[in-house]
Amino acid sequence: MMLVHLKPIKLHPSVAFQPVRSVRSYCYPHAGGPVARSPLLGGSEALPAQIGNRRQTLTKAGALLLVQLAQQLAPARADVPYDAPTIRPNLAPKQGTFDPTDEDLRDAAALLQRALNAEEVQQEEALLTELITKYEQTKSNWVPDVVGRAYGNRGNARSRQGKLIQSLEDYNTAIRICPWSGDPVLNRGVVLEALGQFEDALTDYRAVLSVQPQDPAGWNNLGNASAGLGRWHDAAEFYGKAASLAPEFAFSAANKAVALFQLGETNESMREMRALLRRYPDFPDMRAALAAADWSIGKLGDAESNYQRLNDPRYRDREWLRVNRRWPPKLLGAWEAFLDIKKVDVS
Repeated sequence: MMLVHLKPIKLHPSVAFQPVRSVRSYCYPHAGGPVARSPLLGGSEALPAQIGNRRQTLTKAGALLLVQLAQQLAPARADVPYDAPTIRPNLAPKQGTFDPTDEDLRDAAALLQRALNAEEVQQEEALLTELITKYEQTKSNWVPDVVGRAYGNRGNARSRQGKLIQSLEDYNTAIRICPWSGDPVLNRGVVLEALGQFEDALTDYRAVLSVQPQDPAGWNNLGNASAGLGRWHDAAEFYGKAASLAPEFAFSAANKAVALFQLGETNESMREMRALLRRYPDFPDMRAALAAADWSIGKLGDAESNYQRLNDPRYRDREWLRVNRRWPPKLLGAWEAFLDIKKVDVS
């Protein structure tokens, strides 16, 4: 799986080179899936104080789980219709018109906050379901905003449990109820990637970038979906855009480095790998990638040295690298040649 960013639906992250969105922690690199984020369904200024800005991020481990479980869910893909989104920020509600003394609003806000603070994802899902069931039919102007947040965050909770089809349904509802928000669109793209629906994921990410062109998670995820389709030139360009927008977004730079290797730009790829390892000496993805690259150009001692510093056992698992991390073919071939102590031709 490429490195991805998944974003939480803020009360404000692709699975190959990975994606959803939130303002997340991109600082420390790790192999994972798409970037997802907790949907931001409008600001929280006018909501009761119980609703804060805590973002519910779909973790890298959660993104990885999406890919693993997707292999078993292919027959169910057609069960959830896909409609291309149009994000309309101008429709965002004016929260200053919400009545802060409304007891239903205060109760819904408290339920939402309790869900986001839940220790277990199952409890989070249950609390969000309670909120939705209790207030979805309420005729108040705050309902689309608050209930839409609940649907988006429940989609995140379900996706983290591998309930991909149910999470798609929740994201679809959040997108319909809250057409002003980009976060559920971004998060839906991550799940679509996990299901192998890369073209639909591209459509979602482009919709997000049409209204948030400076969003590094959107660009990273666009690169992931492009990589899933074998469009490596596009992927490298999009990863580079994400890395330039957020230099601390280490996994976008890592994704770019491995895409460049696939494109035959070995020297530049290795230069970027080394630069990342100077910043993050324990970054296992780049440590393994550099070992593979060194082996491919005959630097056997350097390859062995980097291998000895690799502290993540998953990189000995070829199936994990191929199916979950989704390294590009040339890099994967070089790594397998290293593991088998064989010569490799990456021309």
